[in-house]
Amino acid sequence: MEKKYFGTDGIRGLVGEGVITPDFMLRLGYAAGKVLGVHNGNGPSRILIGKDTRVSGYMFEAALESGLINAGVDVGLMGPMPTPAVAYLTRTFRAQAGIVISASHNPYQDNGIKFFNTKGSKLPDQLELEIEAALELPMTTAKNLGKAWRIDDAAGRYIEFCKATAPWGYSLKGLKVVVDCANGATYHIAPKVLRELGAKVVAIGDEPDGHNINFNCGSTKPQQLQQAVLQHSADLGIAFDGDGDRVLFVDKLGAVVDGDQLLFVIAMHRQERLGGCSGVVGTQMSNYGLELALKDRNIPFVRAKVGDRYVLEMMRERNWSLGGESSGHIVCADVTTTGDGIVSALQALRAMRDFKQPLHQLCQAMQRLPQHMINVRLNIREGVLDHADVAAAMNAAEANLAGAGRVLLRPSGTEPLIRVMVEGEDSSQVQQLAAKIAAVVKRVGNA
Repeated sequence: MEKKYFGTDGIRGLVGEGVITPDFMLRLGYAAGKVLGVHNGNGPSRILIGKDTRVSGYMFEAALESGLINAGVDVGLMGPMPTPAVAYLTRTFRAQAGIVISASHNPYQDNGIKFFNTKGSKLPDQLELEIEAALELPMTTAKNLGKAWRIDDAAGRYIEFCKATAPWGYSLKGLKVVVDCANGATYHIAPKVLRELGAKVVAIGDEPDGHNINFNCGSTKPQQLQQAVLQHSADLGIAFDGDGDRVLFVDKLGAVVDGDQLLFVIAMHRQERLGGCSGVVGTQMSNYGLELALKDRNIPFVRAKVGDRYVLEMMRERNWSLGGESSGHIVCADVTTTGDGIVSALQALRAMRDFKQPLHQLCQAMQRLPQHMINVRLNIREGVLDHADVAAAMNAAEANLAGAGRVLLRPSGTEPLIRVMVEGEDSSQVQQLAAKIAAVVKRVGNA
C-alpha cells in the first residue's frame, strides 16, 4: 500500500494548495492523535508541537492543536523550535509524539509537517499509512476533549541539552564564529549555545519576520556567510537551515565545508581520539571522495537511500552511531536520535579543538570528487526514469566516465522533481554530462 500524503520527510507543499491547508491540518491532527494514542497505551496522550518561523506556522499550529484536542490529546505548544529540539523534548516530556510545522530549507511560501514518536525518532511507514487512513473528523464530546499548555522553558531546556553533548569542561574560548541561523528556528538558540561555551559569536540571519526564512541565507545559500567570515576575520562560519536539522560550515578562507566533509572530520576524530569509529552510513548522493577517505582509514562505509530516516534505519541495522547526508543532515546516534545541526556542529568543533587544527587543514585528508546536480522540474514524473531515451542518456554518460565516476537519477520525495547527479574526476565533463541527461529528462517529462 502506497502513501498518498507522506513523503520521505513528512508532508510538504505550497501553503494554500493541495493538503497544506487548515482544514487538512485539522483532520491530520485528529488522525495523528487517534493513531498515536492507540499505539502508545491507554488514557490521554500527550503530543508536543514546535514550528519554525514561517508566518503560516501560526495558522497550522492552531489547526493541528484543534484536531489533537478533538482526539482527546493534551497538546504542549513550544513555539519556534528547531526540529531536533522537538525530538529531544518529546523524549524528556515522555510525550507520545512530537510534531514539527516546517518545510525545512524551503522558502516561506511552503510549509509541512514532520512527526516524531515517543523515542524522538521518525515514524515508520506503517504508522504514516494508519494516520492517512484515519483522516475523517468526527466530533467528540466535551467530556473527551484534550487541552493545551504552553511550554515556556522549551528553549532553555534544549540549550542545556546541546551543551551537555560536549564533555565537561569543553570550551570554545578564543574561537570567533559567524553563525547564520537562516532566519529560522535556531535564531534564539544556536548563538546562545556557542556563546555559553565560550565562543565569540557574530550572528546573522537571526531576525525572522515570518517571510525571510531561508531567503538568501542559511545552509542552502551560504554566500552571505562566506562574506561575513572574511569580513569579520572569523575562524569559521556555521550555517543552519530553517528548521535546524542541517548544518554546513565555512572555513576561515571562505570555502564551504559540506555535510560529507563534516561527517569525515567527525569520523576521523572518533577513530583517533574517542576509541574508534565502527562505521559510517552515507547516502546515494554522498561524494565518492568520502568513501575513499574512509576506506584509507579502514572505516566501513555503506550507502542508504536519500533521507535521514533511511540513514537512521541502516545505522540501527548495523549498530553504528554515525551517518549523514551531503546536505548537512548528520546523525550522531550516541548523543541524539535525529539529525541535529547544533549538536553536529559541536561535534565538528570538538574535533578542531582536540586536533588543534583549523577546519581547512582537517578537510585536506578528504578529496571531494567534482559532483554536479541538476533539479529538473516536470509536469509528469511517472515513467520518466524507465523511458528508453533517459536510459540511453545515462548509459552514454557512464561510458564517457569510463569507470571513474557515477550517474544517479532519483525523484524528489517532496517536490515534482527528478534530481540528476553526475560525479567524476573532471569538473567540466561532469557538468556537461549532467546537462545532457537533464535535457533528456526535461523533454521526456514535459512532453
